[in-house]
Amino acid sequence: MKVISILLLPFLSLFLCQTAFSQTNAKNRIIVLSDIEADPDDAQSFVRLLLYANQLDIKGMIATTSVWQKTRVAPESIKKIVRAYKSVQPNLNKHEPGFPEADELLLTVKQGLPQYGMLGVGKGKDSEGSDWIIKMLEDNDPRPLHIAVWGGVNTLAQALLKIKETKTESEAKRLISKLRVYTISDQDDSGIWLRNTFPDLFFIVSPGDDYGSTTWIAINSQIKGISNEEISNKWLSQHIQQGHGLLGAAYPDVSWGMEGDTPSYLNLIQNGLNNAEHPDWGGWGGRYELYKPDFSKQKKGSSGVPFESETRAIWTNASDNYTPFVPNDFGRVIKLDSSQYNDNKATLWRWRQDFQNDFAARIDWCVTEYKNANHPPIPVLKQPEEITVKSGQGFGIDASDTYDPDGDSFSYLWFNYPEAGTYKKAVNVSPENYNNVWITAPVVEKKETIHIILKITDKGTPNLSRYKRIIVTILPK
Repeated sequence: MKVISILLLPFLSLFLCQTAFSQTNAKNRIIVLSDIEADPDDAQSFVRLLLYANQLDIKGMIATTSVWQKTRVAPESIKKIVRAYKSVQPNLNKHEPGFPEADELLLTVKQGLPQYGMLGVGKGKDSEGSDWIIKMLEDNDPRPLHIAVWGGVNTLAQALLKIKETKTESEAKRLISKLRVYTISDQDDSGIWLRNTFPDLFFIVSPGDDYGSTTWIAINSQIKGISNEEISNKWLSQHIQQGHGLLGAAYPDVSWGMEGDTPSYLNLIQNGLNNAEHPDWGGWGGRYELYKPDFSKQKKGSSGVPFESETRAIWTNASDNYTPFVPNDFGRVIKLDSSQYNDNKATLWRWRQDFQNDFAARIDWCVTEYKNANHPPIPVLKQPEEITVKSGQGFGIDASDTYDPDGDSFSYLWFNYPEAGTYKKAVNVSPENYNNVWITAPVVEKKETIHIILKITDKGTPNLSRYKRIIVTILPK
């Protein structure tokens, strides 16, 4: 009987992992527009994207132009990475269910016109890429369609122009309302055209081409006062590129910056923290607020894309006031660091070690058996994730049923995320590292919300984190 029990343990762990995964929300649909071959970072982002192909519903991977590659598209380079994924897909399914067949993904690889910006938009400028976007929008699927733009956006511009010219006003409005666009800065002159022409289009962007002021640049920026090891070339070589099968080997060396395009889809990954419909709540891909940027404070880059003011509100850069927790040698195992940060980059890099470790673990899955790999912990709350309390009322949150599918030890971390709620002052959460906490709601004069984040981190290799976001509505007395 003992032998049978031991043999069943890996299968039980896999069952628990699959059950927890199957209970998550519907996958986010995504189409990627990529100027692949303009910079190695697009290939890097595709490698990571395919490792989440079971958590995302990849509807298209479209090769496009950009200001950095004006007359060429390279769909074959996307297909090459998908074929590398094909060699590891069976092993990935041993760790989490639902990784699609590579042949299915290859059918979604399309191309836009090999023309720059608005030169590729207009009568007779349709492409298989723009037609594919329309086809996916017209599918009888109620889910939003996310467009992650890693280069120029003219293939989407052509699709929306055709919709505008061939559909009724109400039908065009319905289709466009399904879109959620995240552009990694403006890399051609069709981005500002899209925002001006379709004022209701959901659009996340750090506008212009001053990359140094963007949120997304934090994925590869060296931040003073913290360890930046997880974005070093040595780390990438050891944990991603070498010894992880053909998909890891397909991850090229950095030439300009590591994975500048990846933030466009990090907030679509279901980890308990991210919420694609609420960019202002913050997550792995950063935090963004809806407003009209002050053009006088923007800086012009050197790419040559248009530099002009926005005509309407867009989802764009927001700042977090962030103090990291750091290890403590004695007593409570964590403490607040002495360093504080307050800028838009902190909204992204504060999660960077978490998503880099997650990347490393998933690429391990390409070549390892289940029992030899690490898998994320499963946070479990005994209360709903949405709570309503009265002003000044005390309340508890209990996560003591949390578990790890590998049987690893794990740590708790609770904290208030003031910027995500309407009540912007910090709320004390104590103790920060126990399985349950007691919180006293602030005294309010109008209805307010606060966001409490639970982060569970296991002690496997590499350490993996998952989250719960508890939204507390506070009513005045």
